[in-house]
Amino acid sequence: MFNHATALRSVLSPAYLEWALKAHYDIGTWQECRFWLRGLNDTYRVRTSTGTYILRIYRTEVAEADVRYELGVLTALKEGLGSSEHTEVGDFIPTKDQTGYTMLDAAEGKRAAVIFHYIEGTENNLEDEDSCYAFGRSAAELHQAMDGIKLEQERELASASVTELESVNTRFKLDTKFLIDEPLERIIRYIGESHKETAFLQTFTTVLKEKISTISSSGLDYGLCHGDMHGNNNVFEQQERFIHYDFEWAAMGWRAYDLAQVKVRKRQSGDTEKKQQLWDALMKGYRSVRSFTDADEQAVDLFIIARRFWVMGLDVAFIDSDMGALDYGEDWLNDFIEEFRDTGIV
Repeated sequence: MFNHATALRSVLSPAYLEWALKAHYDIGTWQECRFWLRGLNDTYRVRTSTGTYILRIYRTEVAEADVRYELGVLTALKEGLGSSEHTEVGDFIPTKDQTGYTMLDAAEGKRAAVIFHYIEGTENNLEDEDSCYAFGRSAAELHQAMDGIKLEQERELASASVTELESVNTRFKLDTKFLIDEPLERIIRYIGESHKETAFLQTFTTVLKEKISTISSSGLDYGLCHGDMHGNNNVFEQQERFIHYDFEWAAMGWRAYDLAQVKVRKRQSGDTEKKQQLWDALMKGYRSVRSFTDADEQAVDLFIIARRFWVMGLDVAFIDSDMGALDYGEDWLNDFIEEFRDTGIV
């Protein structure tokens, strides 16, 4: 029974956002708030008398604790990277109460709002060896700074230093449960237990997990990861410096998973030989800063497959609230099944 209309995901009015947020920030007089991009979250461009900013309105599934975690990571990395010549992270604007975020009422429930500095720069598609070397070096510097963040439970993020950061009990890890088990459950719930491809997906994921378990037992590099390091719309380049942003998926995991996303990035061209040359250049840049063993590099291709399976599960997660089922029928399923069969895993 319903006594009022409900929503799964709304688009908040720019006028409402200005009204709800302007008292929480010292960023001058608001002149424009424009809906800019609909992605996993909603992005707005804000212009005030002091400059241009990016406003992110998180979907309701992103809990307040998740936002605190992300902002805490950014705060610690800002300090940890210090005066690095090659690597920086996007910074958020503190609220007047110093939390860094505001919880807003939406038709579907509470949504967190964070305002970030607008980043000037270019999006480097990593199409040449010099760019790949530079990005690899920057990714290594980011991981190195992440190694300096010590996760401790039940600490207030507002007081976190470069070596102390709150660890939320419910924070996910970028492990096989997150990358494979949970997406599998979501996918089967969507296509049905009786679907002809369900058995294949169950067998495929079981073998994939076994292979990851085997190679990770050799002691892969493990630590805090960016979680979405695909090298396209989450980093800008300013001269020789890369500015990383969009840390929503930051969590503990294998560094090979982070770099797998760069290797399989969408916006790259060239044949297999060219792509290998670019990857080798990226690896050379990464290893100029920190170690990445042969075992770590061998694991990358497995994590590419795991990433693609996670993406399939992510598609399903957004069907009801965002994308609709029309484009996610048998053709969508068969494309993924064919891709997974081509891996030779089973």
